[in-house]
Amino acid sequence: MSNSSSITEFLLLAFADTRELQLLHFWLFLGIYLAALLGNGLIITAIACDHHLHTPMYFFLLNLSLLDLAMANSLWDSRGISYLGCVAQVFFFLFFISADYFLLTVMSYDRYVAICKPLHYGTLLGSRACVHMAAAAWGTGFLWAVLHTANTFSLPLCQSNTLVQFFCEIPHILKLSCSHSYLREVGFIVVSACLGFGCFVFIVVSYVQILRAVLRIPSEQGWHKAFSTCLPHLAVVSLFISTGMLAYLKPRSISSPTLDLVVSFLYSVVPPAVNPLIYSMRNQELKDALRKLRTRWYSEAINSSSSATQQL
Repeated sequence: MSNSSSITEFLLLAFADTRELQLLHFWLFLGIYLAALLGNGLIITAIACDHHLHTPMYFFLLNLSLLDLAMANSLWDSRGISYLGCVAQVFFFLFFISADYFLLTVMSYDRYVAICKPLHYGTLLGSRACVHMAAAAWGTGFLWAVLHTANTFSLPLCQSNTLVQFFCEIPHILKLSCSHSYLREVGFIVVSACLGFGCFVFIVVSYVQILRAVLRIPSEQGWHKAFSTCLPHLAVVSLFISTGMLAYLKPRSISSPTLDLVVSFLYSVVPPAVNPLIYSMRNQELKDALRKLRTRWYSEAINSSSSATQQL
């Protein structure tokens, strides 16, 4: 293969050689993705249907759930993937994952204002400001995905067409390059890592301020409410940034198929699956909205069944 134009298909990593293990991995991934789709779908529906949840915090959570829902459905594929399919997968994955991270950063600012500056919450996070911040997260993610995808697939690829990964991931595509032009994309990755680390520092500083404010709250109920919404958020962000930077910045000397698989699984599959759990199970308002939604669906089903019976 002289260059990337001669590659029409990439071969992805097979999880196992035996049919039994392949089926086990398939059902495991399918279960995780379906759980992520169901959880994020319920959050989207609850926020859209309950006007009590039409607040900045839940607006950003709605955007996060939309992105997580898309991420959860964008990775699974067969072992063979076309060249254009790989390009599309890289673009959408980078778009979703970067916009997701920027939204997590915005949500830390939302929590900071809500707890540390409650009297200014309506002013600093009005509807227009929320829309602008969400649009900035989506737009920045889109621009970043375009730049990385275009730069990666402009490189000549001649080593092989086999990617030792379960989806098209940039570090493994760069290993197929047969020129030193890949250093340009490495530079992009380093800049991305610096930007991601800067967002992480902003998140940590926000939570330090939140912690200082929470410690001044006299009631234990206030402590519990603040920590129950902030600590899960910080845990997801920490997992996201640590495993993502390890996947893209680790030296080749410590790279191995098993390590690459585990790290990629942790930053690309786990956050979309656990976000609905930590944001719904630890949030009483969202649990109440889901309970009302379930009751309404149940009542509508009973009424429909009764109407059908009467017609018969």
